[in-house]
Amino acid sequence: MEEWVPLIPGRPAAPERRTRRATPPRPDAAGFSAFYEENFDAVLGFVTRRTSCPQVAADLTADVFVAALEAAGQYDPKRGAPYAWLYGIARNVLASHYRGSAREQQAVAQLNGHRLLDEEDIAALEERIDAQRAARELSQRHSALSEPLREVLDLVTVDGLTPREAAQVLGLNRATVRSRLLRAKRALRAERPSVSKDTEPILEVVS
Repeated sequence: MEEWVPLIPGRPAAPERRTRRATPPRPDAAGFSAFYEENFDAVLGFVTRRTSCPQVAADLTADVFVAALEAAGQYDPKRGAPYAWLYGIARNVLASHYRGSAREQQAVAQLNGHRLLDEEDIAALEERIDAQRAARELSQRHSALSEPLREVLDLVTVDGLTPREAAQVLGLNRATVRSRLLRAKRALRAERPSVSKDTEPILEVVS
């Protein structure tokens, strides 16, 4: 199967617009193209909010779309919107990447090689990564939360999903997601003396 390699936009980076993408993924390359183009910025944003390395960002963004293309035939519109389905795949791809040992990652890199980036690609990615610095710092500030609480909080406060959308990404019901948001809120408020003014918006979002 031909591998999807993202085309790095040659323009100043900016947060992607929050639109409700409706184009469903299709397993054929031609049909998948529209889905790819509609969701590229969202996936790149998701990735650059979690890594500061241009090469890793390019590799992971491409990996997400490769995985989505391979799973496109399994997409069920009854289970939720296409973009939330894609965020679920992105979350799994990044989790798999960070679970891998350094030796395994090195072996994969030696076998497959990195996707080739020219200087313009790297510059565009660095701009995008710099634009997402605040989101990465926000995520790091609540790193002391347990993983179930943090993953919900990341999707809602960092990625801008609604609790309903976050529930779809995580495969949970909305009641569970709202409960975790409330628990995260309580945990953050308990640490209020060490919470900076930049973290305060989190407490408002999960109210």
